[in-house]
Amino acid sequence: MKLLFQLISFLLPLCTIGQSTDTNALFSGFDDRPRGNQGVRIAFYNCENLFDIEHDSLKDDKSFTADGLYHWDMRKYWEKQKNISKVISAIGGWEAVEMIGLVEIENKHVLLNLINNTNIKNSNYRIVHHESPDRRGIDIAFLFQPEKVELISERAINVSFPFDTATRTRDILFVKVLVLYSDTLNIFINHWPSRWGGEFQTEEKRLFVAKKLKHLSDSIISINPCSKILIMGDLNDTPSNKSLQKGLEVSSTDNYLKNGLIDLMIPFENKGEGTHYFVGETGGKWSVLDHAIVSSSLIGSCEGLHLKNNEAHIFKPSFLLEKNDNGVMIPFRTFVGMKYNGGFSDHLPIYLDLKLKITE
Repeated sequence: MKLLFQLISFLLPLCTIGQSTDTNALFSGFDDRPRGNQGVRIAFYNCENLFDIEHDSLKDDKSFTADGLYHWDMRKYWEKQKNISKVISAIGGWEAVEMIGLVEIENKHVLLNLINNTNIKNSNYRIVHHESPDRRGIDIAFLFQPEKVELISERAINVSFPFDTATRTRDILFVKVLVLYSDTLNIFINHWPSRWGGEFQTEEKRLFVAKKLKHLSDSIISINPCSKILIMGDLNDTPSNKSLQKGLEVSSTDNYLKNGLIDLMIPFENKGEGTHYFVGETGGKWSVLDHAIVSSSLIGSCEGLHLKNNEAHIFKPSFLLEKNDNGVMIPFRTFVGMKYNGGFSDHLPIYLDLKLKITE
């Protein structure tokens, strides 16, 4: 009887997750099949200001209070929590997504509400989080399921600009995990300086972070060329920008170098697709600002974890999109300007699947 109860307890959350994706999350190219003990899914999502309603005296967060610019209240806060949890639930398919990096979250409190008081409360997520020096108070976080992922180490890597000591930006969150009790994965989760003030004027800062990250990844590879590395995040640059090309020195899966870094989002930029829709003076366009970058060891001849089908994906079910005034389907945002829109985020999530390489 005890064994039966444990089995039912294990299956019920999975059934709930599977049922929640039946109508909304299925779209062309989305694989919702169980991954079992041979695979994991890793996602990244810019949540677009997941703030609580309280003012933190150490942060510039007054816009997200009842009297602030956005008139942020408990109703809107919990609606936002419900929306973010719906994305996390849906992106996993039949199983809960095993790991997810999140940016634009305010603090650990909102993360605890997310994993304990929404429809993902049965997914047993654990939190990795550090307070960021960002002036607005937006942080980076990592959620993982201990059933398939064991946390080995974690740390926040500070980013300080020698040419602009007044600027405070987000740390890089580094986590090292043991996946499927088989192989180690080094993950860097990022939220690079924004383009606020102009793309060209802010380019130097993103290039600086890119070079720092390249040095960190090279250091790991130099010790063991088969080390598995995943760089995820909102980099506020596209695959063709200098920070990616000259800083991280990324390539595509078609022409990658041994021990190099591969940006899995290059094919989306080549097709005119993206994760963020920018509206400028000359109209709107899609841009790939959110990235999944892997070491060549994840698609090469090394044993252990491997990238499934050598590709990443943009998660774009219909519930994450809305039609703009020009009839273009764009991200269903929480706010349009100062107006509350009730949506999810101004970014679309991305994800990739890893599987264990089976030796003959």
